[in-house]
Amino acid sequence: METSTPQDTAPANATGAAGGARTAGSVPTRRVSFEDSLAELPVHFAADGDLILSHFFATLSSVFPDGEEYFVRSVRHHRDRVDDPTLRRQVAGFIGQESVHGREHRVLNDRLAELGYPTQRYERLTRWALTTRERIVPPIGNLAATAAMEHFTATLAELALTDDEARRLPGPVVGDVFTWHALEESEHKAVAFDVYRAAGGSERLRIWTMKLLRIGLVVGISFLTAMSLLGDRATYRPGRLRRSWVHFRRTPMFRREVWDQLCDYDRVGFHPDDSDTEALVETWRHELFGDEGRLTPLLAGGAREGSAP
Repeated sequence: METSTPQDTAPANATGAAGGARTAGSVPTRRVSFEDSLAELPVHFAADGDLILSHFFATLSSVFPDGEEYFVRSVRHHRDRVDDPTLRRQVAGFIGQESVHGREHRVLNDRLAELGYPTQRYERLTRWALTTRERIVPPIGNLAATAAMEHFTATLAELALTDDEARRLPGPVVGDVFTWHALEESEHKAVAFDVYRAAGGSERLRIWTMKLLRIGLVVGISFLTAMSLLGDRATYRPGRLRRSWVHFRRTPMFRREVWDQLCDYDRVGFHPDDSDTEALVETWRHELFGDEGRLTPLLAGGAREGSAP
C-alpha cells in the first residue's frame, strides 16, 4: 500500500469532505451537426489559407474522437465512487458532451481525409496508443491522464474564447467546430478532476502524470503535424512553408502565459476552477446557442443537462 505524504493528499477544501464537486456549473449535452457546413471546405481551410495551421488543426481533430472515448471510459470506470449528486449530474453531462465531440470530429476528419489529410490514419494510431495504455496502466492512472489532458484542452479553450486572433486561426467553418468544442471543454473542465479526487487519486500521481503528458503531447502533435505537412504538395512550393512558419510562431498559442497556465496544474492544491471562467462560459452560451445564437440552427432536439447520447 502506498504511504500518503503531504504531497499525496488532496486538500480537503478542493472537493469537499466527502469528495464532492466544488463546482456547481451545468454541463448540457447539445446535439449539434456540422456535416452540411463542411461540404465546401477548402483544402487549406485555416485563416488566410495558412499551410501549417491547416495541418495543425487537422492533426488536433484527428486525435479527438478516440481521445474523447478514452476520457469517457476513464471517468465512467470510477463513476460509482461519486456520491455528490451535483458531480453525478456533471459526469452524465460530461459523457454526453464528449460523445458528441467524438462524433462531430469524426465527421470533420472524414471530410479532411477526402481533402488529403491523414486524419483517419492518425485516428487509428491514437486508438492503438490509448487502448495499449489502458492495458498497461491501472484505471486510476488513466483517470489521472484524463484529468491532465482535460486541463490541456481547457487551457486552449480559454485562450480561444478570450482571444479574437486565436479564435480566428482555424478559419470560419472549422473555427465553429473548435469554438463549440472550446465552450463545452470550459463547461466540464473540472469534472474528470473532481472524479479523480473522489476516487482517491493522489497529488503525486496527478502532478507527475501531467509532467510527462505535457511534453509528450507537445512533441506528439508537433511530429504528427510535420508528417502531415510532408504529404502536402503545397509544402514544397518555394517560400510557402517558411512564411507559414513565421506566422505560426507568432500566434497566441506560443504566448508564455499559455505555457504557465498549463504548468499551474503542477501546483499542490491546484483545482481547475482556480481560473474562474463562469462569466466567459455564460457569454459564449448566449453567443453560440442563445435564441439567435450563431450555432443554434445546428442543434437537433435542443440541449439537455446530464444526458448522454
